[in-house]
Amino acid sequence: MKESALSRKEKIMQAALSLFAEKGYGDTSTKEIAAEAGVSEALIFKHFGNKDALLSHLIKSGYRRILQHHRGMMTYVNAKDFLRNMIVLPSKLVAEEPLFWKLQERLSHLQFSKQQHELFMKPVQPIITRAFAELGYTNPEIETHFLLLLIDMLWKKEACGELDNSLDIARLLEGKYNLL
Repeated sequence: MKESALSRKEKIMQAALSLFAEKGYGDTSTKEIAAEAGVSEALIFKHFGNKDALLSHLIKSGYRRILQHHRGMMTYVNAKDFLRNMIVLPSKLVAEEPLFWKLQERLSHLQFSKQQHELFMKPVQPIITRAFAELGYTNPEIETHFLLLLIDMLWKKEACGELDNSLDIARLLEGKYNLL
């Protein structure tokens, strides 16, 4: 009994992620999610309470999946390897979870979505600063801020399909920071 409930819950989450990413959160009703998932609308409310709670669950679980899958991304072996990993990370993440990142891009103006993304990125900032300091940059904090702005722009462009030369941009950044 519990397994089938979990599988229906997963179907609801998958349908909601797909519809929210493609149509937008505001333009998607719980009735549409239920139809897409093949469940009753009441089951959505039973599992999540309301549409806002469903969205919150999708965002939090998405970041949890990414962190579990990319535990090694925070591993610091040396400055150049870490910075190289950070530069290619947006493209890699979007390729692995395109609907999640498309949803995040669509919601990037909402406070909850911003907070979750900041929590995701916060641990990376001091490590990037350390890498720039070890490479002898005179202002590692500003370089970190600049790189994080670029990374933020890259994943957003990649998520909405507006970036077809991400490898070229990654090579350009690797060259700028002498990481090649």
